[in-house]
Amino acid sequence: MKDDLLNNWEKKSAERQKLYKNYLQRADKNKVLKQLPDLHEEAFARIDCLKCANCCKNYSPRFKTPDIKRISKHLKMKEGDFIETYLKIDEEGDYVARSTPCPFLGENNYCSIYDQRPSDCHRFPYTDEDVIIKRQNLTLKNSTFCPIVYYVLEKLVKPERQ
Repeated sequence: MKDDLLNNWEKKSAERQKLYKNYLQRADKNKVLKQLPDLHEEAFARIDCLKCANCCKNYSPRFKTPDIKRISKHLKMKEGDFIETYLKIDEEGDYVARSTPCPFLGENNYCSIYDQRPSDCHRFPYTDEDVIIKRQNLTLKNSTFCPIVYYVLEKLVKPERQ
């Protein structure tokens, strides 16, 4: 039964976007936040990010100033050179990766700068944070390409589907 939850998850997620949206809009924030740590751990125990890497293959995190400083130092590059080589400014004015997949995504879906990765990468998929409720549009988008977000949302809305 538990494996069934992840079968065809992309299709199911697309079909349930309205359900997720309604749930997130009505959800008791405190109740959801109490459930997130366990659901987050459960999802990560069942899903191996290294088998997926959809986030790294198709999207870019924001590279904030501390990220740029830390990563460029790690790569022994000047910050300006790092920006020019790897980053661009998106429509929201944030620095993001110039290309997809992420230029730091290596073989077997390992990150070549994992210990120095941007804070957005470190925090992704936000399934243990209030971001899941506060930034509902982001949560909905993430559920379409991240099986962990899908899994957590399914577990949260499950009582409503019975």
